[in-house]
Amino acid sequence: MKVKSSWIIIAVVVVVVLMVINSYNKMVTKDQGVKTAWSQVENQYQRRADLIPNLVSTVKGYAAHEKTTLEEVVAARAKATQMTVNPEDLAEENIKKFQNAQGGLSQALGRLLMITENYPDLKANQNFLELQAQLEGTENRITVERKKFNETAQGYNTYIRTFPRNIFAGMFGFQPKGYFEAQAGAETAPKVEF
Repeated sequence: MKVKSSWIIIAVVVVVVLMVINSYNKMVTKDQGVKTAWSQVENQYQRRADLIPNLVSTVKGYAAHEKTTLEEVVAARAKATQMTVNPEDLAEENIKKFQNAQGGLSQALGRLLMITENYPDLKANQNFLELQAQLEGTENRITVERKKFNETAQGYNTYIRTFPRNIFAGMFGFQPKGYFEAQAGAETAPKVEF
């Protein structure tokens, strides 16, 4: 009788240990997936930051007296490229700070692109058109990568918060990841007037 109960205890311990190992390995895999998704988001924001000096140079030639707008774009780019988030700490407040810095750059770019309405020659300039197309494509890529990041973070967060994995996640220090959220005022469509 004692031998039989010993085997049962050993079997239960083995099952629990295997469950912990399996859960831990999946948490590590999902955590790495979130970090990979984050690096893709950063890559697209970097691509945008790399295009901006060329866009500013092109516009400068046509809109020399729009100095303030150009300076705002350069300052916003500098602020956005200085703001980084450690992939080990993708907490909601860190992502929000990153998003705010990038949002400031988006607004400055919007003002820069509106300048083109005053400069018909600039609108027809091939370099400007190519840069504008590149920026539009990059903005779309950023949106796609942010969506992928949020989906990956959601999968990770769900996994570490379900029972009994939430116990193991706490034991091994796995923390929930933050999400990208819509900018304030995004629910209101911009007003376009001709």
